[in-house]
Amino acid sequence: MHPPDFALPDLRGETRRLSDLLGRVAVLMFWSCECPHVERLDRALAHMGMDWREDVIVWRIASSANEAPEQLRLHADALGVAPVLLDTDQTVAVSLAAEVTPHVVVLDRQGIIRYAGAADDVTLRQREPRRSYLAEAVAALLRGRPPDPSEVPAFGCVLTRARPLGN
Repeated sequence: MHPPDFALPDLRGETRRLSDLLGRVAVLMFWSCECPHVERLDRALAHMGMDWREDVIVWRIASSANEAPEQLRLHADALGVAPVLLDTDQTVAVSLAAEVTPHVVVLDRQGIIRYAGAADDVTLRQREPRRSYLAEAVAALLRGRPPDPSEVPAFGCVLTRARPLGN
C-alpha cells in the first residue's frame, strides 16, 4: 500500500515531501521528546544507521499535541537527531494509524509500506528488547525481500491528540 503523499515542515522550516523518499528505503518514526521508548529507539537507530549508511533514510515525525516546536527542537538538538517533521494537525499520524510513540513505518524504494508498528519486542512484561523488527524489516528490504512479519502492534507512549478521533 502506498501511503498518501504529504508535505510537512521540519524543525528548521524546510518542507519535506514523502515523494522525495522514492528510490530509497525509508523509515518514518512517530517521535516524542517525552517518551522513554523513543529515546531507547533513538539510541538503537544510531547503531543501525552505521550499517545502513546512504541506503536508508529516517524521518522522525512529531505529532503529539502537547509538545511545542521549541521543546522538540531543543530535545532533537541535544540528541543530534534530524530531521524531525511537525505533524501539528496530526493528519499523517491518523493516515498511518499511529497511536503511540514510537510507531514505525518502513517503505520500500517504490514508496510502498512494507512494515508498520513496533520497532522491537519490548512490552510491559519484557523491558529489554530481544528482537528488532525495524532492523529486520530494513535488512529484508535491502536484500530485496519482503519483511516477515510485516506488522506488529506498536508499544510505547500514547500519542496525545489535539481532538478526539472522529471529530
